[in-house]
Formats: sequence, C-alpha cells, structure tokens
Amino acid sequence: MLVPSPPDPMSASAPLSLLRPILPLALFLLALHPAQASKQAPTTQELDLKEAIDPSIRWMRSQQNRETGSYGDLETTTWVLHAMASSPRKYRRTDGSFVRDGVRWLIEQQAEDGAYGAMSLPSDQRLKNTSLATVTLYHFLDETTRTGYAKALMFLASHGVDDPHGVLPTYKQDKEQARKRAVRLLAAREADFSWQGSIKVTAQHVAELSAYYNLLKPTAGPGRDAQALPRWSPKDAERTDQAIARGASYLLSQQVEPGQWGSPRGADAGISAMVLGALAAVPEPRPKDVQESLATGLKWLASLQHEDGSIHQGQLANYVTSASIMALSRSNDPQFTQVIAKARSYIVQLQADEGEGYSAGDRYYGGIGYGGDERPDLSNLQMALDALSASGLKQDHEAYARAIKFLERCQNRSESNDIQILEEGVIIQSGEDGGAGYAPGSSKAEYEITTRDGKRVKVPRSYGSMTYALFKCYLLAGLDREDPRVQAAWHWLGQHWTLDQNPGFEASRDPSAAYQGLFYYYQGMARALALSGSEEITDAEGRVHAWRTELSARIVTLQSRIDGSWVNKNAPRWWEGNPVLATSYALSTLDACRVR
Repeated sequence: MLVPSPPDPMSASAPLSLLRPILPLALFLLALHPAQASKQAPTTQELDLKEAIDPSIRWMRSQQNRETGSYGDLETTTWVLHAMASSPRKYRRTDGSFVRDGVRWLIEQQAEDGAYGAMSLPSDQRLKNTSLATVTLYHFLDETTRTGYAKALMFLASHGVDDPHGVLPTYKQDKEQARKRAVRLLAAREADFSWQGSIKVTAQHVAELSAYYNLLKPTAGPGRDAQALPRWSPKDAERTDQAIARGASYLLSQQVEPGQWGSPRGADAGISAMVLGALAAVPEPRPKDVQESLATGLKWLASLQHEDGSIHQGQLANYVTSASIMALSRSNDPQFTQVIAKARSYIVQLQADEGEGYSAGDRYYGGIGYGGDERPDLSNLQMALDALSASGLKQDHEAYARAIKFLERCQNRSESNDIQILEEGVIIQSGEDGGAGYAPGSSKAEYEITTRDGKRVKVPRSYGSMTYALFKCYLLAGLDREDPRVQAAWHWLGQHWTLDQNPGFEASRDPSAAYQGLFYYYQGMARALALSGSEEITDAEGRVHAWRTELSARIVTLQSRIDGSWVNKNAPRWWEGNPVLATSYALSTLDACRVR
C-alpha cells in the first residue's frame, strides 16, 4: 500500500499555502546518539533538539493504551499524534502501531457533523478539538482519512474558522529567545523524560521544541576537501602484531579510571565497551597491564546492568548493551554468564515485533533501533545480531527470522523487498543492485531519482558499510551463502571492492562523504568477510583480492607513527575524530583479519 507523507504543515507558510487552498476541495473530497539527561540543560549556542526530543517521544509511546490505541482523552491523543508527526523525525503511520493505532482511534472519534467531541460539549471546546484534530490529521492524509478531514474542514468553515492552525500556541521565532526557551524546557523535564508526568503537557512541549528545531539545529556546511589515503602494499600486513601492540598501549594511556574510557568529564560505557572489545585483540598471554585493564573494565561494565538487563548510562541502550555483550563474551569468564544472558534478553525484547504492536507488514518489523528514536536501522540491527550471536543465541530463535524481514527491506532487491512508500508525491521503493541502505526506504547515501511508469521514484542508494552489514546479518540469521539474497549482496560487494573509501557516495556533493564512518566500514568488512568463509573476493575488473592481507595492510598504514593511535582525519563525524574510538575500530578490524 502506498502511504502518503505530506509536506510539513508546521512551516511558516502552512496555514496559507497548505490549508486554505485545500478548503474549497472539501466538497470534492467527499464525492487524500545521544539523548540529553533530563536534568542536564544544554549550554551550547546550537542545540540538536532531534536527539533531545527522542526520549520524550519514547515516554509518550509507553503511555499508549494498547487495546484502544489512544493516549488518553481526545485532546491528549490529538496532541501526542501532532507532536510525533511534527517532531524532527516526523513519525508517520508506517512507523508502527504507536502511530497507526492512535490515528485509527482519532478517526473513530469524529461525530456525524464532522466535529470532534460530543454534541454536549460547549461550542468553543468542540471548535478547539476539531481544529487540533484537523491540524493533526493533515500529517496523516490518505484514503482512510481524506473524507473525515474534509468533513472537519467544512464544519470549521461553517463556524467561521478558516485556519485551524490558530489553535496552536505561538512559538518564538527569534533564535536566541528560542534557544533560551528550549534550554529552560529541557531543564524542567523529569527523570523519565516527561514533563510533570503528564502525557498532554509532554506532547505540547515536544511540539514546541520541534517548532524550534530548524531554527536551532547545528549547521553543517559542505565537508572539507578530503585527502587521499596513503599508499599501502601487502608487506605492510607483516607489521600487524606491532600495530596491535602500539594501539593497545595508546588505549591504556587514555583511561580516565582503571578499565574505563570516555572524556575528562567521566567514563562512557559505550566507548569503554568498544575499547575493551578491542583490547581482546591483543594475543594471549597478554601483558599484565592490558589484562588488568580488561578485568577491571569488564567488571565495571557488568556493574552498570539495569534490572531489565540493559547495560548503559542512559543513552544508546542497544548500542552500548550490544557492545558490552561482545566485550564480556570475549572474556569467556563464567562470572559474566548471567549478565550476558540478561543483556541478551533485553536486546531480544527491543526488537520491533508483535510484542511492541508491530506486524510482519510493518515497515520496521524485525528491526532494532537505538532504544529511543523509534526508528530501527541496519546499523543498530547489525550490532544487536553480532551481540546475540556472541551471546550464544541459537539460529533457530525467532528473533533471527524476524530480523530477516527487516534485512530484506533494507536491500535493493525487489524480489524480496516489498517497500513502497508515497512521500510528497514521490514513490520510495527498492532498487535492483543487491546492496543495502541504512533502513527500509532510507539511505545515508541519499537517493537515485528515476521515473517508472510515468511516476517519480526514489531508490535508496546502496553503500559499502551497510551492504557488509546486510551480508553479515543474513549469515548470522542463518541464511547460507547460496541464498539469492546473500548472493546479491556478495555480488555488490565484489563490484564495489575498495579499501580507499566507503563506496556508494559517488553522487554526493560532499567530498568527505565517502570517508564518513570509514573505520566502521573497515570493521564491518572484516567481520562480514571472516564470517563468509571466503579468503578471497573478486572485484569488478576480475582481480582477486586476499582480503585478510590487504585489509590488514591498509589499517597498518593508517596508524599514527607518533602515539600508535588511529583517527579519521578526513571525516570526524560519528565520533571517528575521537582517536580512542577510531583506534578501537582499527584493533577490532585487525583482530577479525586473523586466521583462526
């Protein structure tokens, strides 16, 4: 089914450019990375409200009546749906039951005369309810809402209301005033990320913060010119052991506490988990200082486990828990057996499945997200499946079968990808090259726009790091190498083999785009190819590559000669400008390149 996603009616021109031209049509229509801690107010001049809003969205979602789909009374439910739809992530019905069932319930509340609210309500209250419902329904216009939307518009017009947006508060348009207001709002948020424990008040504040998002979001201009990576030769791989030793020594020098890494402000569980997993690359018997840091750090990670099994410090729950599982599993220490088992159960329950109101036909079914933004993606699922596999979860577990459906929808292979989304008059659907994007219908490498059967079509571009993730996840989920889905991904990887950048960003205008997440790309490549059982891969020109030797050599040549660290000089995005994280990726890559 095609699901429309109309333009954002929160724009300054929305009341005139969107609603008034639609009003005369009414008769025809009847015959369309890391959340802010609640008490820690942002202090920077620019705020990334997208991340700050996410945990409040999740809190509201947790308050939904799963039987009816409502979030309370009519006004409260309408505000919640409006807040979700107008938030920076612009949730739509395809995101799952937390939106879809709420919209269904709202539709059911409309009276015969087109108004929202019982006839017994005062006239001004019915007008207010109907105005807010109309503004909200505009976000969700499709064949199931068009008639009701048109009736509501006619009801309002008959009572002298031609601009339903008048029901919304007036939000500040001055950047400095908006920033101060946003800081005050976030500082007043409760520990559970609500305001006053009220669903309606939380929704209203989320809507207000969302109105400030474009005004306050960090500005990102074109990336700087990227420098070609240094040359390498297969002989560089002979220095792998030395490179690992130097990298481990650098990491030990960066501890903020024994076995903990982060920043001068304190230890970070996610970075620490990545470092501890990387230090496991040091061959046994390990130097005493390495072993002591590992032992101390793993105990600290285990001490962070919450009652629900998650391991984190309040943000990126899936990523940090998954990284922790992998680090703890590498130790083979029986003292962590129960910790790993509880963490594994937590990851399984995070999956978008029937337990969270999703069905197999939903866009994000089978996926796993950060644990706060309600948008599963392939990067998070890759971490989760890596962790589930490391924890010993058997391949016949239903979590893997559900994951396969999500993986299919990330792959540009129409035989198995049923995604078809109507967004602002353009259809988003699968391509045919066998590679993968970031999420169903979405890609960090943007889109290829074509015309099919007279309609504009957007195809998410495939790129390297996600196609390696797709290939690896298929294998972790139990598919064999001969499966056509796996073969299609393998073909894409061969056709785009390179160690010089993350392939797939050729159409980007940002010269640094192909270098963003480069060490993440290398780690994903190494783990996927190690799992493949193949020692060689053939490129588009028919050349055969001994991937273990070549990838090891490439990583070795990127190491700093001064302190033994690695850092992504071309693109510090996604924390790869942090040498502790980049070094962790590099050591994990070299470890995966070893022959077991």
